[in-house]
Amino acid sequence: MSISGPSIPKPPSIRAIFDSLPMSLPAADPAFRVHAALDRLAADMPALGIAVSGGGDSTALMHMVADWARGRTIMVATVDHGLRPGSAAEARQAGRAARALGLPHVTLLWQRETETGNLMANARDARLRLLAGWAQRNGLPAVLLGHTADDQAETLLMRLARGSGIDGLASMAEWRDRFGIRWLRPMLGAGRQELRDWLQARGTAWTDDPSNENDDFDRIRIRKAMTALDMDIPALARAANHIQEARDALSHYAAHAARDVTIRNGSITLPRRDYQDAPTEIRRRLIVAACRWITGADYPPRRNTVLHALNALATGHRVTLDGALIEPAGDRIRLFREAAAAMRAPDSHGGTWDNRWKISGLKAGQHVAALGMSEVARVKWRLSGLGRDEAAATPAIWQGDRLVAAPLVRATAPYDVRPLRDSGDFHRLVMAH
Repeated sequence: MSISGPSIPKPPSIRAIFDSLPMSLPAADPAFRVHAALDRLAADMPALGIAVSGGGDSTALMHMVADWARGRTIMVATVDHGLRPGSAAEARQAGRAARALGLPHVTLLWQRETETGNLMANARDARLRLLAGWAQRNGLPAVLLGHTADDQAETLLMRLARGSGIDGLASMAEWRDRFGIRWLRPMLGAGRQELRDWLQARGTAWTDDPSNENDDFDRIRIRKAMTALDMDIPALARAANHIQEARDALSHYAAHAARDVTIRNGSITLPRRDYQDAPTEIRRRLIVAACRWITGADYPPRRNTVLHALNALATGHRVTLDGALIEPAGDRIRLFREAAAAMRAPDSHGGTWDNRWKISGLKAGQHVAALGMSEVARVKWRLSGLGRDEAAATPAIWQGDRLVAAPLVRATAPYDVRPLRDSGDFHRLVMAH
């Protein structure tokens, strides 16, 4: 027997319900999304810094943070690179806008030390260093940056054009640690134009950087091409996020492959079989993390030099990579500081040396420099368990030109030498964004 009657409609999906909601709901307001990101990233932080250039993105961020702060200490800094005649006036305007919100403001001046190198890359690096120093002096655990979904899309296309690997193509992370400070990007879910619309609705002005129309810069050419082609910025940002998810999976794979790594006296030993059984991309990640751990470099080595090193290791040859020496030895691969690179490190009169070691116990007139190949035979390096090249790169105590002690080769009171980085730092580099 069959029973007929009115059909029961299928309930709508969650996606359909969301799509039917009016755009006037809070989620359509970029401030709602930015506040939600701030809740997720900085809810437990009693104080925050904001990097504000005076442009639309960072101005919107400053106003949104001021609305969200709820008793937190908020401080604002503007970096004046001094690259344009109007930059000082723009910094002053950013300061007036901050103080109008009741936020203390400071302008940080970049003093260029050299005219060589990539100007824009040097400026970006200097900006972060200046902001990190300011934050540390003021007890700020994190600094907020005004990167948006447009920045995500532009960066993806720029790096795609340069042939970048998965790390370069992956989206900017919402947070990262660098220079002793946590950097937060709460506006990655907001678009550049909607932020300007939000400012205009509030009657808030901002300063447009004239360099944003300068076709000499790759980013500006990409930006104009995206506009001409009417490219879907949210779709590009989503693609960068998908690549980031793939990158995170690779990082976890690399961390698993590094589970049996051993660290001693500032050197790293990888089990050779685990390394050889891993795919090429995982090998690359392990070698890059190990080299950065040894040298303390802020950035990974260039991809071509890494590939050269991987090819040398595949044939069983030792190779140097950005100041680290990589040596296959039996069932192990050992990585340690290259002696020639250690010899170039500036002398230290206490504190730290070669961005690798913390040294104490020095007497008046003594300094720290590399032991060196010419002196290594005098200290019976074989008894230390170190290789000859490895021992030559270790810190030694000198009185003028006279060798006083080589504490890592032979313990000598009152000198104490400790590494600046431990195994936890290595594993963080393996997982680094």
